[in-house]
Amino acid sequence: MTSAHKFLRFQIAITLSFCLLLFSLQAMSGTPFVVIASTTSTENSGLYDHLLPHFTEETGIEVRVIAVGTGQALRVARNGDADVLLVHHRPSEEQFVADGFGIRRYDLMYNDYVVVGAGSDPASTQTATDVADALTRIADHRSLFFSRGDDSGTHKKELELWARTDIKVADSNGEWYRETGRGMGATLNMASSMDAYTLSDRSTWLSFGNKGNLALLFQGDPPMFNQYGIILVNPKKHPHARAEEGQVFIDWMLGEVGQNLINSFQIQGQQAFFANAAR
Repeated sequence: MTSAHKFLRFQIAITLSFCLLLFSLQAMSGTPFVVIASTTSTENSGLYDHLLPHFTEETGIEVRVIAVGTGQALRVARNGDADVLLVHHRPSEEQFVADGFGIRRYDLMYNDYVVVGAGSDPASTQTATDVADALTRIADHRSLFFSRGDDSGTHKKELELWARTDIKVADSNGEWYRETGRGMGATLNMASSMDAYTLSDRSTWLSFGNKGNLALLFQGDPPMFNQYGIILVNPKKHPHARAEEGQVFIDWMLGEVGQNLINSFQIQGQQAFFANAAR
């Protein structure tokens, strides 16, 4: 295990311990609430600040968000420390349900991933024919590329995209390819400071305030589609789960009000997420 991964695990353990203690104290107040294990992109983008006050005002249910990478959010939900899972890696979500930890997975919304890097674009990714070509050019040029390396949804997607190439990034780890073991914001900060390439979800890129020389260089290839799903934790696995409040939250997010609010959320004048729940 790298030092970056050890540091990330330590940070996550401290954060989760604090959150769970806080939630336990708040539960004693008697106010109905629901705990959401969520990806960081929804939290850091400001989407929850846009959505949750409306939900609480309408239902009287408060929402506590544990915002971590998708892999860690899945582990939190598997352990029964959340009532609802909201993440963005469909294969992992479907496995979560298949293993009996979730009731049903629903499409909620989508956006996409983008390749960012120094505006000078030394690997000429802007003229790539597709994302595999863009990544191959980065590898062939041996341009510095920062991977989150944290088992997040973005990290999982990045590895899926590399798998479309002939490049074995594990063979170059620590050279031109480097894992940060940190979240999207921190990884973008490192890319900005060293004029490196990285893969980002669009919402975090739009809200990121320290772009420096970074620019959006490649986008729009269908494999870069980024679907978010929402799942109720199975009370048969975890009887203490707040299934009733969790289902109210899911129904609201999938319903007309929640979907319209998702579509109305903008960052710098651009729509950040696109609601696509089945009607």
